[in-house]
Amino acid sequence: MSKMHPLKHIDTHMNNLISELQTLIQQPSVSAKNEGIEECAQLVKKILEKSGIPSEILRLKNVAPIVYGEIKSKKNPNHTLLFYNHYDVQPAEPFELWDDPPFGGKIKGNKIFGRGASDDKGELITRIKAVQAHLKTTGDVPCNVKFVIEGEEETGSAHIDQYLKKYKKKFSCDGVIWEFGYVDSKNRPIIGLGMKGLLYVELSVRESIRDAHSSLAVLIKNPAWRLIEALKTLRDSDGKVLIKDWYKEAIPFSKKDLEIISKEPFDEKSFKKEFGIKSFVGNMHGLSAKKALVGNATCNIAGFVSGYAGKGAKTVLPGDAMVKIDFRLIPKMDPKKQIVRLKQHLKSKGFNDVSIKIFHGESAARTNPSDPFVSKVKEAADQSFGKSILNVSNAGTGPMHSFVKALNAPCISIGSTYMFSRIHSPNEFARVDLLKKTTKCICILMDKFGKD
Repeated sequence: MSKMHPLKHIDTHMNNLISELQTLIQQPSVSAKNEGIEECAQLVKKILEKSGIPSEILRLKNVAPIVYGEIKSKKNPNHTLLFYNHYDVQPAEPFELWDDPPFGGKIKGNKIFGRGASDDKGELITRIKAVQAHLKTTGDVPCNVKFVIEGEEETGSAHIDQYLKKYKKKFSCDGVIWEFGYVDSKNRPIIGLGMKGLLYVELSVRESIRDAHSSLAVLIKNPAWRLIEALKTLRDSDGKVLIKDWYKEAIPFSKKDLEIISKEPFDEKSFKKEFGIKSFVGNMHGLSAKKALVGNATCNIAGFVSGYAGKGAKTVLPGDAMVKIDFRLIPKMDPKKQIVRLKQHLKSKGFNDVSIKIFHGESAARTNPSDPFVSKVKEAADQSFGKSILNVSNAGTGPMHSFVKALNAPCISIGSTYMFSRIHSPNEFARVDLLKKTTKCICILMDKFGKD
């Protein structure tokens, strides 16, 4: 084996990391359209095995497969670190807003562009290459390492609970590194100790059997107005959800949580500039804005469709209307209970004619800031990046609660995703320098994790 230290090995093999990321980006894997899912799963398996990580494809009937990799430590077989990632990506549309082909993996300076460059193929490659660096230099890994790489994350991880139940023993571990981690505008990694939950629903109203001439609006009710009236009862202008008992089980921040939140930097000016906005919801600023990102529930209109939205004018009275809503949930909010409350709310307000379709729901999860795993991740991040930031909870959602519940292991986010890397948007990119630093961070973390 090479006598070179694993961290030096990363420096000499960055070109290989980038070329394999390009290969992954060039393989479309859009779960929403079932485009390239099987092909990408096979490609990920191939990359794992090429990197020295034995792997297999796990399946449930008519479900996107999970790619599972596992390598056992010779010197420390008593500690197991699990990396959770996903190989599926968001749809690339609208294609015309991309400067280059979305599945091209084009490199421009310090950036590599393409759908999945950051979310989540870039993150996956950093973990694989960190393991490979140890294998190439020592012939071993500092602890047991497992990879669980799913293909449905971007559509809500609908079957992850079934996979976790079926393969609970296979996935058993002492700590989980989540699929991503943000890096802020000052190049500081944000170590996420949790994620919000989610309830995604569709509300719809059908008033007439077809669209009509808008002059008939004096007689025929407009379903778009009906939905708007219903939506206005769900939340106030400051973002507070008005549904009865919505916050009943929600847990307030602990003293330790508030201490971490107060220390967390948040550049309001840069944030507003990035999105071209002048103020936040409810004119929040300072600590209030930081607390909202970490721990406020939301009721967001993700899309509203009714009538004519093409060019020019068309005087039409729509026959139906539909709105998609995502509710972000905080710890102890149970999606199943929240669905019942939403239905009861609409009924109590007289909106029995509003149909409800439920897409999926996930509970929130948080790791205790005092867990020893937190300090190990922070030490590794500080060593690789120079400075890191603890974050009580990410504002986004993933199936973290499912992993914590099934595996009874702490779960932490750390990664290479620059916070303005346009994930889920046109011209998504990953920064090469952050991919390199994150690979080093994972290398160091494996060392620290194996020294207990």
